[in-house]
Amino acid sequence: MASATDTRRDLKAPTDWVAYAFVALFTVPFFIFNIAPIFFSAYLSVMKWGIFGPPRFAGLSNYRDALDNDQVRMAFTNILLYGLVIVPGVLVCGLLAALYVHNRWPLSSFARVCFFAPYVVSATVIGLVWVWLLDTQFGLINHYLSYAGIDNIPWLTSTRWSLFGVSITSIWWDMGLAFVLILAALHDIPGELYDAVEVDGASRWQRFWYVTLPMLKPVLSMVVTLQLISTLRIFSQVYVMTSGGPASSSTSVLFEIYTVAIRNQKFGLGAAMSVMLFAVILAVTLLSRRLVREQPR
Repeated sequence: MASATDTRRDLKAPTDWVAYAFVALFTVPFFIFNIAPIFFSAYLSVMKWGIFGPPRFAGLSNYRDALDNDQVRMAFTNILLYGLVIVPGVLVCGLLAALYVHNRWPLSSFARVCFFAPYVVSATVIGLVWVWLLDTQFGLINHYLSYAGIDNIPWLTSTRWSLFGVSITSIWWDMGLAFVLILAALHDIPGELYDAVEVDGASRWQRFWYVTLPMLKPVLSMVVTLQLISTLRIFSQVYVMTSGGPASSSTSVLFEIYTVAIRNQKFGLGAAMSVMLFAVILAVTLLSRRLVREQPR
């Protein structure tokens, strides 16, 4: 007679190794290229290493050097300024674009393509196009502004304007994702809510303020969080359009990390800056989620 242990062993389902193999196709590269570099950066941030020779323990000196560096401080200040400009810009432009398409205003089908198309174009192409558009002497932006009597603005060649020039490009590039997310949320709002407030005599503005915006709050919170993370990690636009200049007025933390670690081969200092950036992104993301999260009903 078979024992109870043998019976349980017979009833136990066989291990589906094929499923584990398919899961491993994602999890293994994810851990190798996403998780492992985080721990390696934390390790490298307390080392002195210039790629040649073994790393030497340096304690917290890399962090002190980063905090004492004017370029690094300006880079962290700049990414916060980028966040103050780009995040509201993407949110407002994405919302207006989604409302335009959702309300089926003239050429809304064509506008749907135009609003989303920049998001799928590479940052290099976007940067080169906008370098031409924002050119001080021959750019289309200044050309049309001249009709309004506005003198040429040095969008990318002035310490006063370069950050805004890069921000305008980033808003135009990033609003496509916000547009799609908000448009999907608009389609999910029940029409009965609008019918109810219309019976009560609500105006179009009141319908938007008391129905549309509250129903969009979860997706707007997600857009703000995603865009904050993206903006704090801004690099490609800066690299292509200004190379951080003039006088580091448009530089970003990632661009400074690239300069320190790749160009100057100070990998310990670059890793320390990466860890500091990670801490800033984590803190700002948690704060934004706390401020704009959906309130319980």
